[in-house]
Amino acid sequence: MSYIRKIPNTWWLKRKPYTLFIVRELTCVAVAGYCAFLLYLMYALGQGPEAYSAAIGLISSPASVALHVVGLLLVLYHTVTWFNLTPRVIVIHIGEEQVPAVLVAGAHYAGWLAVSGIVAWLLLATGTTS
Repeated sequence: MSYIRKIPNTWWLKRKPYTLFIVRELTCVAVAGYCAFLLYLMYALGQGPEAYSAAIGLISSPASVALHVVGLLLVLYHTVTWFNLTPRVIVIHIGEEQVPAVLVAGAHYAGWLAVSGIVAWLLLATGTTS
């Protein structure tokens, strides 16, 4: 007969790295929730102007704005921690030399900044921000 040690459900609260890891993993719920929200908006858009107007009305409520702010913070935390992990996952060699981790993560941040800039420019150039 073997002994099975009982582990409490709060094992991840005992050390900060474990806690940060679990929090990062839980932020994927915010990412999935926002994807579902965008799908709902697309569905409402396909149902006609009345359904889309009702969906837009939901977005402008204070509770929705607060939920979007919390969701944004969770998604930003998820993104930053993921980009900081990429040098451990993507190890690039040029000849015998390994590309420094700061360059691998920096490339991801630069891409994020570039795409964000393009989206902001498109929104401002077309006047769809209001």
